[in-house]
Amino acid sequence: MTEAKSHYEVIVIGAGVAGIYQIKRLVDLGIDATVLDSATDLGGTWYWNRYPGCRFDSESYTYGFSFSRELLDEWHWKERFSAQPENLRYLNYVADKFDLRKHMQFNCKVEAMRFDEARDLWRVKVSDGRELTCRFVVLAIGLLSAPTLPRVEGIEDFRGRSFHTYYWPREPVDLAGKKVAVIGTGATAIQLIGEIADKVGELTVFQRRPNWSAPLNNSPISDAEMADIRAHYDEIFATCARTPGGFVHEPDPRGFYDVPREERLKLWDKLYDEPGFGIWLSNFREIFMDEAANAELSEYIADRIRRRVKDPKVAEKLIPKDHGFGVQRLPLETKYFEAYNRDNVQLVDVSETPLVRVTEKGLRTTEHDYEFDIIVYATGFDAITGAYDQIDIRGIGGERLADKWKRGPSTFLGMLVHGFPNLLMPTGPQSASASTNFPRGIENGVNWCMDLLQYMWDRGYTRADATSEAQERWAAHVAKMYEMMLLRKAQGWFTGYNSNVAGHEAGTIRYIVYNGGTPKFVSIINDVAARDYQEIAFTPGSAARAPAAAARASASS
Repeated sequence: MTEAKSHYEVIVIGAGVAGIYQIKRLVDLGIDATVLDSATDLGGTWYWNRYPGCRFDSESYTYGFSFSRELLDEWHWKERFSAQPENLRYLNYVADKFDLRKHMQFNCKVEAMRFDEARDLWRVKVSDGRELTCRFVVLAIGLLSAPTLPRVEGIEDFRGRSFHTYYWPREPVDLAGKKVAVIGTGATAIQLIGEIADKVGELTVFQRRPNWSAPLNNSPISDAEMADIRAHYDEIFATCARTPGGFVHEPDPRGFYDVPREERLKLWDKLYDEPGFGIWLSNFREIFMDEAANAELSEYIADRIRRRVKDPKVAEKLIPKDHGFGVQRLPLETKYFEAYNRDNVQLVDVSETPLVRVTEKGLRTTEHDYEFDIIVYATGFDAITGAYDQIDIRGIGGERLADKWKRGPSTFLGMLVHGFPNLLMPTGPQSASASTNFPRGIENGVNWCMDLLQYMWDRGYTRADATSEAQERWAAHVAKMYEMMLLRKAQGWFTGYNSNVAGHEAGTIRYIVYNGGTPKFVSIINDVAARDYQEIAFTPGSAARAPAAAARASASS
């Protein structure tokens, strides 16, 4: 724990994957910085999400940090797609190895921030009653850290155990012989249901709308495999850097219609049985943009689901009809569809028999009262912008960020917001981080933000604010990227839609992710830096020496 003080050069909010890397970069420069987090310890999403089945959908060895060769050589990933307990151990190992924990403050929920225009600094109000000040705030608050409950009456009435998957209890939950309800069939529910179906007494799944899903095909990583991975880390990260999604899966370079249908089917059979996102990201590019190509692939996946689910009526309920396969982020599953073949698992379609309320004993639909011991809300998140809305952030003239983003976010490069100087978002809305292999996007965002800070410190600038014109151009570019993609027709969090959030209306797109791909995004942000950040207005300060330079001088003396 860092010693109690009230002013820092940089305050980082969030001690997850992004916050850990951000504080590492700051500490390396000797910058006076701290991390604030509302949790009792570090880990971010891997601290909070402890539900059974929670694990990577990125290959483990592409998810870890790339900044330290020593770290890469030391850590042995045990599974191709690592589970939450191991992921949290990894992040703790990183923090301990680089002595980062002493720069972190926990049980510190940031309630409000306002920019002090007279002094060019941020005033940060923390839940413990303190007001901290800093020159720069870095928001590393995560993409999926604002969980939502269904908008249904009676949630407080239930007398059994209930919780959102995000808040799954830290102590083991006894599921044996229990009647369990899972509300939702999104990515989290898909992992959870496949894991607990054979461990509970009865499982009832309440589905509003189905999601496409494909097999994870997880497996252990042997010592020999891990040694080979270590020997090829440079190539692995180079592959991630050149692929649109930042994964090891590269798009098929051939044209969809140049390949005979028989060959397409053979390719899909191969990809479906391979680990990870291959069926999604090693496919033809046309599946993301061409209606007919996507329809053919969707029917192929639908047929694979029909083969796995014994009851034809249940199978059809599990096949999406309102969007095509892969047009929004794809959940990966293990024995999910097979769960519905079990006698103790029931699917309730709430589009046919709506959920009316939560009762003392369970759940009531328009047709039936259900009794449960445990209710699990796998009802998603107010994705990407939700965590920002939970903090009262006020910029120049007292403007609230939540008001500015009411109809959807508008940013410059996803990392700056006009009118909110010195507020950096390495993984903010409209950046590529939300639509890529997250740690790869994190490193790109943090590195760019650090270069900007270094640029300011070297020149004695005290304020940086993106121009409104630059922000308008970027927002327009982000929107244009949606026009090319079938994603624009989906009702997922890439389009800013969650029916549990007031104001999120079906069919209304909130342009919250960058769809141009990681290589294009990195090229753009690097070009902005190379042109001396012409789209950013800087304010000179009176400081004779930059903090980074002073820290280096002190360290060498």
